[in-house]
This record gives sequence, C-alpha cells and structure tokens, in this order.
Amino acid sequence: MAAMTYAQLTTALADYTEQSFTNTQLATFVQQAEERIYNTVQLPDLRRNMSGIVQQNNPYLEAPTDFLAAFSLAIVDSVGTYTYLLNKDVNFLREMYPSPTTTGTPRYYAIFGGRSDLAKYLSFMVAPTPNIDYTVELHYFYYPESIVTASTSWLGDNFSSALLYGALVEAYTYMKGGSDTDKPIMDNYVKRYEDALALIKGLGDGKDRQDAYRNGQVRYPVK
Repeated sequence: MAAMTYAQLTTALADYTEQSFTNTQLATFVQQAEERIYNTVQLPDLRRNMSGIVQQNNPYLEAPTDFLAAFSLAIVDSVGTYTYLLNKDVNFLREMYPSPTTTGTPRYYAIFGGRSDLAKYLSFMVAPTPNIDYTVELHYFYYPESIVTASTSWLGDNFSSALLYGALVEAYTYMKGGSDTDKPIMDNYVKRYEDALALIKGLGDGKDRQDAYRNGQVRYPVK
C-alpha cells in the first residue's frame, strides 16, 4: 500500500466504514492503532539515544517523556569507553544491594516507577548506588509523534496498511461490529491487520535483527 497522510487515512476510514465520525473519534481510532503497533513490534527506525547523569548517592534516573522500552543503558567514561549495565528486575537489585547506602560503580539497572518525588512517573533504578556522578547513555525505543498531529509518520510512509486496518478495527469496535451482519467485515479487518502486522514484525523483529549481538532481543526467523 502506498504512503498515506493523516488526511488520506481519515478519508479512507470514512469510505471503508461508510460512516461519518467526529475529528476526535478519528484521532482516537488512529492513536489507538498506533499504540497497539508500537507495543507489538520493536522497530529499529524508532530508537533514540539520550545522555544523562546518574548522580552521586542517587540511584534513580528519569526516563524521557517519549520512552517506550529500553534497549541499553551504559556508563560512558571520560575517554568515551562504554560499560553496559545489565537489565534486571527491581527485586534483584534490592536483594543484591539491600542497603541504598552501598555505593560503587553501577552494574545493574531496572525500570522503576511510582516515585512521587520525581517529576515523571517512570524512572530507572541503578545499583549499586553511584559513588560519584556518572555520565550514562540510554538507547531506547520511543513513541514517535502521532500522525494525527504530524500529518505524516514513519508508519504512514512505510506500513500504511497496518495503520489503516488497525484504525478500522478500532472504528468497528466503536461501531459494535460484532453483529451477525458486521462480524464478517470485522473479521476481515482483523485478518488484514494481523497480516500487515506480520510484515512489520518480519522487518523489525526479523530482518533487522539478523546480525544483532545483544542477547534478549525479540528475534523472529526470516523466511
């Protein structure tokens, strides 16, 4: 399917469903489809780097506002040498270093949320607690700006079929498309969406992972 802008996408939604939706409803259908896709497949095109500081005696590092999932977290020394931290659960960090006053060069990190004293909900916890300030680099998957507000997007340019059929599934769910008359249409849209998603996973979790070194990545065999 050819590249699709948001205007073309909303026109297609109206044409396929033969319904008139409000702008708010259309935006909701599309954003729900985007969220579903971004949480289903890890696309290398949707990675970012962020440099920051883990401060002395503070084991927490705020996550960026567009954070989706972590790829790696590394300490970078003054000559540019990278030392990658191992991703563990918070309970592992707590058991390994029961006292937050135990300091040293961080070796592990975990995704940690819910601290009321942080401006953002999501943060990272490192262990042991830093004994000095360390420069770190976070490589992460992010939520790109929605096609709703940007007019175009990576998904719209490269996998418009997934975006269209994902939005159609959301629209038909809103329209209560489970009736005997509408169910075959709904089932067809779900099948088309799943087929389009399989193509993305073949790229993001398959072809783009063939020479990946890091263990633990989602990786699908390429046929």
